[in-house]
Amino acid sequence: MHSGKRFGTLEFIIWTRRSIYVLTLLSAIPTLLYFLGWKFLYVPWQPIAIMGTAVAFIVGFKNNASYSRLWEARQIYGAIINDSRSFGYILRDTLSSKNPHKVKEMFFRHYAWLTALRFQLREPRAWENMNTVQFDEYSRKYDVPEKLSKLEDELKNYLSETELQYILSKKNKATQLMASQSRELSEAYEKGELNDFQWTQINQQLVKFTDSQGKAERIKNFPYPRNFSSITTYLLLLFIVFVPFGLLKEFDKLGEGTTLEGWTVWFNIPFSLLVTWCFHTLDSVGEASVNPFEGSPNDVPITQISRTIEIDMRDMLDESDLPPAILPKNNIVL
Repeated sequence: MHSGKRFGTLEFIIWTRRSIYVLTLLSAIPTLLYFLGWKFLYVPWQPIAIMGTAVAFIVGFKNNASYSRLWEARQIYGAIINDSRSFGYILRDTLSSKNPHKVKEMFFRHYAWLTALRFQLREPRAWENMNTVQFDEYSRKYDVPEKLSKLEDELKNYLSETELQYILSKKNKATQLMASQSRELSEAYEKGELNDFQWTQINQQLVKFTDSQGKAERIKNFPYPRNFSSITTYLLLLFIVFVPFGLLKEFDKLGEGTTLEGWTVWFNIPFSLLVTWCFHTLDSVGEASVNPFEGSPNDVPITQISRTIEIDMRDMLDESDLPPAILPKNNIVL
């Protein structure tokens, strides 16, 4: 997540510079040919304007859908924050007097669940963008914690060796950690450490965690529909290619009767670049937000949120040696 006021102008231009090079070339070629006498290259601007309207609608639709996915992901982790705090104090207040060791063990297993979940959500998918040159280059400005460490090393801080090996043998480690929490609660209930109401209340929290995990996995594993994504790309490409042809005659007429007659056609390059850059960049912004867990600067900061939850829950147990909060690097925090 970008935590500054805005992306800097130069930063934004550098991020889109490859598209600027291509768009400039696509504008320069028809302009040069037109200037050399290929007047037949002119295309009436009216059909291009109609095409531009269609592109504007579909790019706007994509950006709206991208923002919805991002906002839903943030709501999911907002629910995890609230539910984790509720789980922590309910568990502490109902079980600490009878089995404080189990309370601490379940707290630590919850930290492990948060860790396993964020590692699973950071796993790459074929449709994500972090493997592209544009996004990979920008990612050098910040660190993705899940790429700097291994899940096994992180879980060692929270689980016993026996449980660690058991969890690592499972495919969906976050799910199995939550299943272990349920088993621990059942054992406490059978021993009489929890009454019916307390057991039900805490189990409801586990159900909420499972529900939030499933929602996050749905966003992670189901991409923005490929049919909508593909048609947006194709229509945008057609629009970008045809815009310079549609403006040729308009800028050529601009200099009629003046000393610039015959030369104003070169204005086609910067103005075509400006129009096509706006549309292309709007599409790129939507694409940058459509996968909110991949590790981009526009993602939900799940690592920071997980650390915040851990600090809050450790504080509930009156621990003095709390882990440090995760701070932004170059205005980026994940």
